[in-house]
Amino acid sequence: MNRPRAYTESRSQIVRARLEVLFSFLERHGFVLGLILVTGLTLADDAELSVQWGRWLKEHHAPNVLIGAIFFFSGLSLEKETLYKGVLDLKAVLGALSLIFLVSPLWALALAREPLGPGLTVGLFLVASMPTTLSSGVVLTGAAGGNMATALLITIVSNSAAVFVTPFLLEFLVGQTVTPTSMELHKTSLMITLVALVFAPLALGMSLRAAWLTLSQRIKGPQPSTLNTFLVLCIVWIGVCGSRHTMVQGVHLLPLVVALSVVFHGGLLLCAFLMARALKLSVGRREAVIFMGGQKTLPLSVLIQTAVFPQYGEALVFCVCHHVVHLVMDGCVLSFIKNFKKG
Repeated sequence: MNRPRAYTESRSQIVRARLEVLFSFLERHGFVLGLILVTGLTLADDAELSVQWGRWLKEHHAPNVLIGAIFFFSGLSLEKETLYKGVLDLKAVLGALSLIFLVSPLWALALAREPLGPGLTVGLFLVASMPTTLSSGVVLTGAAGGNMATALLITIVSNSAAVFVTPFLLEFLVGQTVTPTSMELHKTSLMITLVALVFAPLALGMSLRAAWLTLSQRIKGPQPSTLNTFLVLCIVWIGVCGSRHTMVQGVHLLPLVVALSVVFHGGLLLCAFLMARALKLSVGRREAVIFMGGQKTLPLSVLIQTAVFPQYGEALVFCVCHHVVHLVMDGCVLSFIKNFKKG
C-alpha cells in the first residue's frame, strides 16, 4: 500500500527534526558524555583488553604528542583579530588571572587542610594550578553575552603563563601538605616540557591560522574544536589505562570526589562574582571573569598526573570528575545569568 506523499514528507520532517535535536544535544553535552563513557568502559575492562594498548601508548609518549596537537589546533582556532580588542579591558583580564593563579591555589590549600589523603590532595592541587580552559570558557562567556575578546585574551595569557607558573605552584602546594619524600617534582624539566608541548604548538597554530582558513575553505573537514574534543578523550583514556588499578581500588571515594569538586568550583565561582563586583565590572565585562576565572583545563592536568604523579590514581579521578562537575555547574550559572538579564 502506497503512502500519500504528504504523509511521507511529514514523516521525513519528523525524523529530520529529531536528528537535529539529537545532534544539538550531542554538541552541547557530547564531551561530558564522552568523558563518562571513556572512563567507565576503561574501568569496567577487567580483562584489560583495551587497557594494555593504552599503557603501551603511554610508555611510548603518546600523551605528549596529543597535548602538543591539542594546543596546535587551539592556536588555529584563536582569532588574533579579536584578541587585540581584549587588551582594552585589562581590569577584567587581571581580575581573572588573579583568580586562576592566586585565589584558586589558596582555596585548594585551605581545602587540603581536611584529611583528604595524598591522592585526592595531589588531584586538587593539580586542578588548582591549571590555567583556564581552551574553548569552553570562551564559548560560555559569549553565550552569556560577555566580551569574547577578553575571554580569548585570558585564555592565551593564562595558558602561556602556566608554562612557568604551574611548576612553582605545584611545588609550593605539594610542599605544604604532602610528605616531601613521597614525590619529587623537577621544575626545570617540567617547564621545558610545557614550553615544548604548550607554548610552542600554541604559537605555531596562531601563526598558521590564516593559511589554515584558506585551506579549510577548499577542503571541508572537521573543525579544530572537534579534533580537540577527540584528542582530549584520547588523553583521558590513556591516563585512565595507566592508573586503572589504583582507580578501581579507590572507586569508593567517588562521592567524596564529587563533593570536593562542587565545593572547590563553587568557591571559585563565588570569588569570581565577588571579584567582578569589587572591580565594578559592568554587564558584558564581568562574564569573562566569572567563567574564565573558575574554569580549569583538563588535558594539561592529565598529562602532568600521568608523567609526574602516576602513583596517585585518585588524582586522575579528581581531575576528570572535577571537569565534568565544573562544566555542569557553569551551565547552570549560564542559565541563571540569561534568566537574570531577561528579568
